Amino acid sequence: MAAALTRAARILLVEDNKADVRLTQEALKEAGFRHELLVADNGYEALAMLRQDDPYASQQLPDMILLDLNMPQKTGWEVLQEIKSDKLLRRFPVIILSTSGAEKDVRQAYRLGANSYIVKPVDLARFIETVASLCDFWLSTATLPSH
Repeated sequence: MAAALTRAARILLVEDNKADVRLTQEALKEAGFRHELLVADNGYEALAMLRQDDPYASQQLPDMILLDLNMPQKTGWEVLQEIKSDKLLRRFPVIILSTSGAEKDVRQAYRLGANSYIVKPVDLARFIETVASLCDFWLSTATLPSH
């Protein structure tokens, strides 16, 4: 049995839609996981957080990344590719949270190294259930490398 985190899980949400950020915050709260949610509203900010560039030099690294694909400036696709091609960043589990269920998007995400791909449920109850399930797996069941 994998050891559960003894501290609050750090989750980096990369999402430009404020309503989806609020929905994810609510889902995490309802799921009952102790967590610290870090939010990047674009790909540049997400990568700066992960690389601990200024002004994020003293910020703790996340345990997992929830990544939206459709963002302006630097897309989720570009962020995923950069994370998984960087030998220091590739260890972070990246879970794609997307409104797209298109087979080409799913295949591309896994080809680029996504750890899982989840189509965002439209129904709030189902979204909460989905977030609880992914947190249970990635933060309680799976054994993740320490920072």
